[in-house]
Amino acid sequence: MGNDGEILRPTGKNLRNLNPIVTTPSTLEFGWWGYLVNGTPASFASINTRAERLDSAKRSLPGRAIVPVSFWREMAKPSRVWHHFTAPDGGLLGLAAVTRPGRTADGVEYTCYSIVMQPAVGHLEHIHDRMPLLINPGFAEEWLTTPDAGGELIDAAISAAVPINELIRVAPADGEK
Repeated sequence: MGNDGEILRPTGKNLRNLNPIVTTPSTLEFGWWGYLVNGTPASFASINTRAERLDSAKRSLPGRAIVPVSFWREMAKPSRVWHHFTAPDGGLLGLAAVTRPGRTADGVEYTCYSIVMQPAVGHLEHIHDRMPLLINPGFAEEWLTTPDAGGELIDAAISAAVPINELIRVAPADGEK
């Protein structure tokens, strides 16, 4: 778990690099990025969930969390060059996540999470067509605690993120290709 200063990576079958997640306004725990199904990492894509899918769901949203990060990265295509996306002051960003319980084959229980992704905002879409849904600090408690939330919470989170989205800066990641 000692991944302070490291790049967050999805947790795999043999690599348990658990990442910090905020699950209530006062709870920080380590979560498994991606879902566990029958004791192993899901065979379907589970590290990201489209905001549009959650917005149109007929049922309440799953559990929610915020993943604190100092940056996120995306690969530009077709150049295959990684880019870092940061807040202008180098501060922390909060990525929206949905959660569910999981258990490994050896019986260890984890909170598993998937990052909520939305279409990239205008000044970033030339790098990648999607970006994480950023949680505005003033919206964090609502994101984490709204009971029986549905698509309206996704819409509210997207609206609350607009001022933060506009401040995001992008730069090629040094030495990464």
